[in-house]
Amino acid sequence: MHEDEPARGVRLPEARLSPLRAVLRRMAIALAMLLAMFVLVAVDLDGYRDSADGDVSLLDALYYVTVSISTTGYGDITPVSTAARVVNIVAVTPLRIAFLVVLVGTTLEVLTRRTREAILIERWRGRLRDHTVIVGYGTKGRAASRTLLENGCPKESIVVVDPDPGVVAEASAHGFAGITGDGSRSHILDLAGIRQAREVIIATRRDDTTALVTLTARSLNPGATIVAAVREAENDPLVRQSGADVVITSSEAAGRMLGVATQSPAVSALIEDLLVYGKGLDLYERPVRADEVGGPPARGEEIAVAVVRDGRMLNYTDPEVAELRAGDRLVLIHVPPQPGTANP
Repeated sequence: MHEDEPARGVRLPEARLSPLRAVLRRMAIALAMLLAMFVLVAVDLDGYRDSADGDVSLLDALYYVTVSISTTGYGDITPVSTAARVVNIVAVTPLRIAFLVVLVGTTLEVLTRRTREAILIERWRGRLRDHTVIVGYGTKGRAASRTLLENGCPKESIVVVDPDPGVVAEASAHGFAGITGDGSRSHILDLAGIRQAREVIIATRRDDTTALVTLTARSLNPGATIVAAVREAENDPLVRQSGADVVITSSEAAGRMLGVATQSPAVSALIEDLLVYGKGLDLYERPVRADEVGGPPARGEEIAVAVVRDGRMLNYTDPEVAELRAGDRLVLIHVPPQPGTANP
């Protein structure tokens, strides 16, 4: 594999202009320069001389502008007055240079694009720290990215890995950096900055692929939080043994939601509300603040439902959570204040 091949799989988010629009834009700029130069010459026709008959008409001025701006310059029409020569020095010559730059701009852009993209990728890699890698940008991956954004995660801190170039292009259009390739290969995950990542979300289409990606990610970054989705519950232990911290069984979770919705639609709606950040009730986790140490779990706008202590999750009814300790983490439901009521 050539050294520059991995970089070809990296796609940074950018506003891309179609080739037709790019050409039309350059043509419009060139015509505007031609028109500006024609106006400068037309307002001072007496300042120019035509070697054929002496007089310069508007048609002659247009002819002079076209041959002059293209640097052809036959020399049959020349500026003779001081004002015309000053205009040529101050305006016409810069316009001529700018016109040439516009004409060759497309070629220069093609020649410099690869170098520019390589520089941008290197800068991006240098800034990549404590980010989130999403392996698999299907339905689950897209939903995970939306949830991260709803929770305040910036787009710049999300990197998508997927083997489908079209899917990576879609992720790039959504504002994420994308890597085209197999997430179970270490060099692909290295392109995503897996060693500096804080979190890894694995949402591939196959459970065996999920296990391989989890194993590779854990070997490259022992400290990252890895969350993986599997279709079948029987694959949960395998993925956990591969290094996943949390495993979500998508088929069983959907089945439970269907069962809950059948028996209690209100409970189903509440669970869905808790999963959507910023709308109604919010379920989230945060560290215990210094002023909360030694006291009971939070009340008021925050309702504590669990406490994470030494890697164990304690239910809110557990006697141990009656007094919070430094290093605890609270799992809370945030209750937004009602309109017209003051914050406690």
